Amino acid sequence: MMALRATDLWSVLSADRSRGYTFFLYFYHLMGRRRSERSQSTHGGMTIQFGYNKKQVLDGLRGHFFGQPEIRIIVIIINLFALASAILLALKKIQVLPFLLFSFLWFFLWLSIRRFLPLSIYKRNTTFQDHFVLSLDDTGIILETKKGSQQWNWETFSAFKETAYFFHLYFSSRSFFLIPKDSFKDLLEIQAARKLLKSHIKK
Repeated sequence: MMALRATDLWSVLSADRSRGYTFFLYFYHLMGRRRSERSQSTHGGMTIQFGYNKKQVLDGLRGHFFGQPEIRIIVIIINLFALASAILLALKKIQVLPFLLFSFLWFFLWLSIRRFLPLSIYKRNTTFQDHFVLSLDDTGIILETKKGSQQWNWETFSAFKETAYFFHLYFSSRSFFLIPKDSFKDLLEIQAARKLLKSHIKK
C-alpha cells in the first residue's frame, strides 16, 4: 500500500477551517459491528478497525470545544452576566428586558456549542462514511484507508486526554484526532492503549 502524500492525506482527512480549527477525526461504534472488526494484537502494539457513529462524533466534538480555554472563558463571562442580571432583577434594580437578553445569549451560546457547531462540522466531513485501520506501537501510529496509509511518530503529538468514549490525540491545541475506546476488544486492551499513550505523549 503506497503512502499518502500530504496533499492526498488532506483529501482523506476532512478539514474544517471555520474558527481556525482543523479536525482529524477517527471514531468507531462497536454496536452492531462484526467481531472480525474488533482489535487485533500485533507485535509490540495493536491494530483496531473502525467506522463512525454520529452520536459519539458529536459528543467528541463537544468535549473538544468545551476544553478550549477561549470557549470556557466566554461561557464563564456569559454565565456571570446572566447571574448578575438575575440578581439585579430580583432586587428590582433593572427591568425584565436585560435579564431576558442575557438569558437568551446564554441559551444561544450553550446551544451553539452543544449542537450547532458540532453538527455543522459533522455534515461537512465526508470521512465519516469511511472505514479505517489504525495501528499503535512503540514507534508511533499508522492510519490506513482504501486510498493508502499515513504514519506519525509519537513526537508529532503534543498532548492527549481521555474522555468517556475517546482518546483525544492532539497535534496542537486546534488540530487533533480521536481514537474510539470501544474499538478495542476489552478493558485490558483499553488499559494497554492508555499505558502506551501515557508513555509516549506528555500531557
